[in-house]
Formats: sequence, structure tokens, C-alpha cells
Amino acid sequence: MAKKTLKDLDVKGKKVLVRVDFNVPIKDGVVGNDNRITAALPTLNYILDNGGAVIAFSHLGKVKTEEDKVSKTLAPVAKVLAEKLGKPVKFVPVTRGPELEKAVAELKPGEILMFENTRFEDLDGKKESKNDPELGKYWASLGDLFVNDAFGTAHRAHASNVGIASNIKESAVGFLIEKEIKFIGGAVDNPERPLVAILGGAKVSDKIGVIDNLLEKADKVIIGGGMMFTFLKALGKNTGSSLLEADKVDLAKSLIEKAKAKGVELLLPVDAVVAQKFSNDVPFKTVSVDEIEDGWMGLDIGEKSVELFKKALEGAKTVVWNGPMGVFEMSNFAKGTIGVCKAIAELKGAKTIIGGGDSAAAAIQLGFADKFSHISTGGGASLEYLEGKVLPGVAAISEK
Repeated sequence: MAKKTLKDLDVKGKKVLVRVDFNVPIKDGVVGNDNRITAALPTLNYILDNGGAVIAFSHLGKVKTEEDKVSKTLAPVAKVLAEKLGKPVKFVPVTRGPELEKAVAELKPGEILMFENTRFEDLDGKKESKNDPELGKYWASLGDLFVNDAFGTAHRAHASNVGIASNIKESAVGFLIEKEIKFIGGAVDNPERPLVAILGGAKVSDKIGVIDNLLEKADKVIIGGGMMFTFLKALGKNTGSSLLEADKVDLAKSLIEKAKAKGVELLLPVDAVVAQKFSNDVPFKTVSVDEIEDGWMGLDIGEKSVELFKKALEGAKTVVWNGPMGVFEMSNFAKGTIGVCKAIAELKGAKTIIGGGDSAAAAIQLGFADKFSHISTGGGASLEYLEGKVLPGVAAISEK
């Protein structure tokens, strides 16, 4: 890749600013899922082991009031990080000022400090998320080098990524972002073929750019989830009370036409699991997509669709999956997502990539995480990357 990566930097004796993604669930001061902390360890350990000092920082949720500061402090994260690194992490409970500057000045090679939630700066005019020039310059002044390893926010231009990178002599992406670019970028721009893309989720409007871009790149595109009903409506089928974006039916028609023109096989479900209410506690049945009655809503794909998609995956060399096939949080409507997840996980000799979000949550929850080549850590960022968009947090990094 054309951007500098961590191994392109000489970190010895340097103070390295590292933007990590520690936006983790915290309840009553206790960290829930710590996957994102674990994911940052290779980058942090590399810098520490090679004689650098680390100044780590992250956002955590949204901070709109002074009260939010109590529940959105990164102090509990610093404790978990120290346990995982097996060394002390000095936590500095501010985002700027003499206390932070003194702690940075005293930091020695091989040591790490972490400062407070970058979003605390948003209380005063959204300085962090609006990329306030003075703030980016200030944070850049605290270190010698900058490493961005927060893929989850790479699609946003914030003071803590673009702001710092624009004001420091040398910057690089960390191992996590490097891996994301290698897998997602490689899958879309230079895939081993056949490339099969599986897209689910609720709305076509959320995935227009992704579908459009993948129709230029993929050999097959499979559509499931709530957005399948907009496509079925575009084919003239009755969709009952299913989720439908009426204003996107013409768009769905044009995407079906584009697939034909490009010679891309666009596959839609042939059956659906339907119920009369959006609930796990009501009767449900499986019907053909030609037989969805008024008053019934589709909440999952049926078994015949799972078999159809399984067959379409045979021989695939690259598979990109983004979005569940149904309302997988409800056990009665999770079978489609489980079936597709299992089919991808069992493919032999294929590069299999999950583009973050709900499909990543589903794969982890269903115990298939280690069966995939790569599970993206960024929902919005991976979606924009799949669309072919430039990610500002990566674009701002020094060229090789």
C-alpha cells in the first residue's frame, strides 16, 4: 500500500501518539466486550518493544453534557489495557493542559500513558469531531510520530486522526488498519475470482453505494435481509407488511438492470419466513416469495434461499459479507443468518471477509469468528471502503 505503515517508522527513543479505537461497552465502570482493546495490542507492543513511548487516546461514545463525562471516562479501559499489556498504563484524566504535558514530558521509552476521552473536547463546540485546527495542532505537538490504528473512525475527519496527521512530520497506519486495507481493499480492488458479495441488513438506502460499487467488481451479488423486499417489489411481487422503501423501488429496478448489463449474477431469496407481528412470540411460517399475503411480514430468508445461496458460493475464491439475512436477534428469525454464516465459514480455499456491523456481531455471537479470514472492526468505515470511498483518516497519513 502507498501509505506508511508502522514498520516504516523508526520509533526508538520517540514519543508516539497512537489513535486507538477503545470505544467499548462500559457499565457501572466495568468494561464489557474488550475485543477492541485486544485488537490494539500488536501495534502498542511493537512500539514499546522497539524502544518507543506510547501516548494512547481514543473516543468513547458521544459526550453532550457534563454528566456524560462520568459514564464516558476511559479510566476503566486504562485498567484493562494495563492487565493485557502486563505493565502499568498511566491514565491522565484530561485531554489537554499542564497535567497532560508534564506526564508526556516524563514518559520514558517502553512506557505508555493514556489520556482522557477525545470526545470530552466536543462539549465546547464539537472541537474533536469537527476537526478543530487548533486542537489537532495541539495534540500533534505532544509527540514525535503519529500512528492511526482506529479503523472504526477512519471514515471521519476528526482532530484525533486527520488533525494530528496534518500537523506532524511523520505518520503511519498501525497493524490493525493495515490489515483492514489489505483484506477489504484487496477483496474489492484486486480479488481472487470468483468474487461473491452477500449483502443484507434493513435498508437499500444504507447500502446503495456498496451495491453499486460491487456490481462493478463482483461476479455474483446475493441480496437478503430487510432490503430484499424492495428488490422483490421491483420485480412486481407482493411484499405484504414487510419492510419496504417505496421510494427506492425504482432504484432497485435500475440495480437489477445494471447487474444484467454487467453480466453479474444478482440472486434474491426464493422464500421467506413470515409473521403477522415483529415479535419472536407469534406464529410464523415459511412461504415462497410469490405467496407473501397482505398482513404478513418477512423477517428472515427461508431454507430454500439458504440452499440457493450455498450453491452460489460453491467455488468462490473471495467472499465479502455485510449485513444479516433476517432479524437474527430473534431466535425464530435467525436461521437464515446462521445458515449463510455457516456456508461461508465452511468454504475451503476462499478468502472470507465480514465487513463489520451486525454481520460481524452475528459471526462472533454464533461462534464462527475464527472461521473467517478477516472480520472488520469498523462498521461505517468498512461500508464506505466497500463503496470505494476514500477514508480521510487513512488519506491523511504520510506516503511511503
